[in-house]
Amino acid sequence: MLGAVEAGGTKFVCAVSKDGRTVEHREQFPTRSPEETLTTVFEYFEQHQVEAIGIGSFGPVDIKPTSASYGYIEETPKLDWRNFNLLGEMKNHFPGVKFAFTTDVNVAAYGEFKEGAGKEVSDLVYWTVGTGIGAGIILNGRLLQGYGHPEVGHILVKRHPEDDFIGVCPYHKDCLEGLASGPAIESRYGTSAKAIPKSSSAWDIEAYYLAQACMNVTLTVAPEKIILGGGVMHQSQMIPLIREKFEQLLAGYVKTPPLEHYITSIDLHDDAGVIGGFQLAKQL
Repeated sequence: MLGAVEAGGTKFVCAVSKDGRTVEHREQFPTRSPEETLTTVFEYFEQHQVEAIGIGSFGPVDIKPTSASYGYIEETPKLDWRNFNLLGEMKNHFPGVKFAFTTDVNVAAYGEFKEGAGKEVSDLVYWTVGTGIGAGIILNGRLLQGYGHPEVGHILVKRHPEDDFIGVCPYHKDCLEGLASGPAIESRYGTSAKAIPKSSSAWDIEAYYLAQACMNVTLTVAPEKIILGGGVMHQSQMIPLIREKFEQLLAGYVKTPPLEHYITSIDLHDDAGVIGGFQLAKQL
């Protein structure tokens, strides 16, 4: 049996699978203090015993296996979790279990790569656009990571000519996350994204920023597919708008696959992270 933990800043999800594709059982609960949260995680896997667990965690996290702080959640805004040895605590409690450890967006990207919208390609970029913005990058079938993991949610983007919003990122203000995340939309317009009409120019501005994100990864890593998920992408009009803005911005400079196949929505939705965790665990 395979296990997965999707460790988010707002909620944790624990799940098990026999084959790595089908979710046999899952449980979701709020992220509380490390002690409270891990007590629930431990209880779950004591009831659903597994041989290997894939963990995808909110971050920043140390994902370099040779690092002394491998498996730690590092300088997170969630103070209780800052410099917390998540992987170490899991290993100590389950010494007979094997573990894979990476970021929450990486496991979702890997799930889509193995069993979702990217299963026909060997290279992809998966963007999640929600409370924050992040991306998992897979090249030649492998997650891209070096001394750390990509933080492309904080790339700088060209400001939309009709947008004078200062941005919500506490580090950079007008980076991609600062201008296009869910909190940025709510702060800019004073209402939730769900309450903004589909015909509003707000979505043209949002698409402009996300199209730049897609253009930047197209020009740097040249993926075979770009997949977008996360709460903001629940807006059905977004993918067509992003494709339109992307085509305008790229201006024919490089060839891509047809945009209806190149820039697409997520397939696995809420299961992407745990399925990615299963697939990483399966390789151990």
